[in-house]
Amino acid sequence: MRKLALLMVIAAGCGGGKKAPNNGDGSGSGPAEAGPTADAPALVQCTPTSGTTMSMQMIGRVNGVAIVATSPPGDGRLFVIEQQGRIRLFVNETLVSDPFLDISAKIVAGGEQGLLGLAFSPHYAENNTFYVWYTANNPNTADTNNPWVDVLEKYTTTSDPNKADPTSGQIILSIPDFASNHNGGMLVFDQNDYLLVGTGDGGSGGDPHHNAQNLDPNSADCQAHANQCQTMLGKILRIDVDHPANGKPYGIPADNPFLTSPTPEAYIIGVRNPWRWTFDTKTWDMWIADVGQDLVEELDVLPAGQQAGKNLGWSEWEADNCYGNYTPCSMTGFTFPQAEYWHAAVQGHTDSGYRAIIGGQVYRGPCYPDLTGYYFFSDNTAHTLERAQLNADGSVTIVDQTPPSGGWPTGPSSIHADARGELYETTTDGYVYHLEAGP
Repeated sequence: MRKLALLMVIAAGCGGGKKAPNNGDGSGSGPAEAGPTADAPALVQCTPTSGTTMSMQMIGRVNGVAIVATSPPGDGRLFVIEQQGRIRLFVNETLVSDPFLDISAKIVAGGEQGLLGLAFSPHYAENNTFYVWYTANNPNTADTNNPWVDVLEKYTTTSDPNKADPTSGQIILSIPDFASNHNGGMLVFDQNDYLLVGTGDGGSGGDPHHNAQNLDPNSADCQAHANQCQTMLGKILRIDVDHPANGKPYGIPADNPFLTSPTPEAYIIGVRNPWRWTFDTKTWDMWIADVGQDLVEELDVLPAGQQAGKNLGWSEWEADNCYGNYTPCSMTGFTFPQAEYWHAAVQGHTDSGYRAIIGGQVYRGPCYPDLTGYYFFSDNTAHTLERAQLNADGSVTIVDQTPPSGGWPTGPSSIHADARGELYETTTDGYVYHLEAGP
């Protein structure tokens, strides 16, 4: 079994505006303009600089593994998650001493567990609501098969915009989990204001309970792993947190693709550990970096309008490599990645040095116009910086960015944008960098 040598898994949130027209799989016309968060600092202005020669400027350091999350619309602050259970603020790229939220007492942190995700409501300026994802001890101590839970929880901010109310937590979703790794955690609102949640396959290695391919806990395959087959794991879920229904603290969007299954929350299936994934906030194309098992890291790009119901293959496939759970593998019904990074020189491939892909985001900021439309990503072990572009035929062109003299930061854990669209990278030892460009 191979584990990420960090802890991570996720954060971030995209804002949206009001609900956009629905085109059948969440591919609406795009977000409406949204005002700034009340009493929050204004967006930091910059002088546009031409060029694509990349560098990174370190702006500060937090404690432990760091994960950057997108700020609310119009909000000039930068929000950085500490895996240990705190959310920190940077104002004008200066770290604020007091945390925005500290829930370290209620989570389990270390390895791949901890506070792993953050997304602000698209209507944060009105409702002061945000959502976090974390791992915790299973409160059902009788469930000895699943000692942990993966939790989605809602919080609100106090009258002080720099302070959330730690007592306001309301659990929206709690998924039993048998292993400590592969906890996903990326939270992103789509253009229809629905919350998408990336879950890992539950951990251990090789998806032993076949979570990623199962939607029915009563299926023969799932029953073969009774008590530990969890059909919400190994998925990207899509829920309506604004309209609870049917006795649950969330609703199910009417255009979700698996409405007739026992897991109607599912939107995309067959993922292993989508540690970082995002939408391009202009086109709403979806970029998913899925951490591999023994052989391959993968990058999947799903264009707008071609996302709902996709099966990315795990654990029948590891990227386009037939995996042992289901040998021989069928190619029918699966969507395969646009880019692969192999771990070893086998099957005609070279060793890429990649071991845990770190997905990023498409640049839509104002400071470096020549970067507009490019997606940036990395790997926790190879610590590269890659620039990718989606082509009209669905393929992806990738350019390895030349590192500065000192090299790129080691141990990258996330790359994501602030409210402006400027990109920041964090590392497993707590450093926070602004991605910059010049001639």
